[in-house]
Amino acid sequence: MLATRWPGPFTDPGWVFEIKWDGVRCVLHWDGERTVLRSRSGNDATARYPELGAFRSERPVVLDGEIVALDGSGLPSFEQLQQRMNLGSASLVATARTEVPISYVVFDVLFDGADLTTEPLEHRQERLRGLELPGPVTVSEVVAGDPDPLWDFVVERGMEGIVAKRLGSGYRPGERSADWRKIGAFRQARAVVGGFTRGEGGRRDAFGALLLGQWDADGLRWVGSVGSGFSDSALRAIRAALDEMVLEDSPFRPTEGMPREATWVQPVLVALVQYKEWTSVGRLRAPSFKGFTEDPISDVTWEREGPAGDR
Repeated sequence: MLATRWPGPFTDPGWVFEIKWDGVRCVLHWDGERTVLRSRSGNDATARYPELGAFRSERPVVLDGEIVALDGSGLPSFEQLQQRMNLGSASLVATARTEVPISYVVFDVLFDGADLTTEPLEHRQERLRGLELPGPVTVSEVVAGDPDPLWDFVVERGMEGIVAKRLGSGYRPGERSADWRKIGAFRQARAVVGGFTRGEGGRRDAFGALLLGQWDADGLRWVGSVGSGFSDSALRAIRAALDEMVLEDSPFRPTEGMPREATWVQPVLVALVQYKEWTSVGRLRAPSFKGFTEDPISDVTWEREGPAGDR
């Protein structure tokens, strides 16, 4: 179940609020014999997070939550979590597990010996709080009615935002519902990477900027370029990945102002960027790279992620 964007916090006794965790969304299935983690795109992520693969419970359960990595100050760090994503060999996973420990923050239970998806939200949350969950699994705390103290906490620490959920609502798998509202403390958007520009100076062996797009009815629409927010190690790793995806022709539909000298790549990577605002011609102003997500590229549409999503 996915949330819709909402412009700001609101007070309402019919809603509860919780932190919007800056991590990777996963559904955990324990069938009584083995545990499987499924990402939003449906991929099996169990091998990537073996500490969660060891999850056990008294009876079969299905949990919905966010895998997060905490920084030195105890705050979620998507940048650190990137070190646990898309790892291939078991040796790399074992090393990353030691260097970047993760937690699984659960905010919903969909099955607990029986299907709970039609149960009201507050009933599911009560069942969730009653489960005995082993570490590193923890339950997301919620506040009722007035989100202002939680909002202040999030903003002061530079966290991603909060999520509002309507009491009495059921869980709708695969749907984006107005019963869940995501409220960002900072403006963020997802975009598909369709190419990159040549790097100069210290970036000569990497790239200058990633060219970003979002899908509309006419194809992949160019929405700007992001060249900030990359660590030196990320620059090298991303360039190595991009070199495996090179295309001869641009995946973008023709757009005025797009850089002429660029290397085109298959539009398969989804980047998350933080930005100041949208320009009048539909470009991201002052974007900064936050990381890659595992979201399906078909989700990254102009209608959903573009200026209309800010309203």
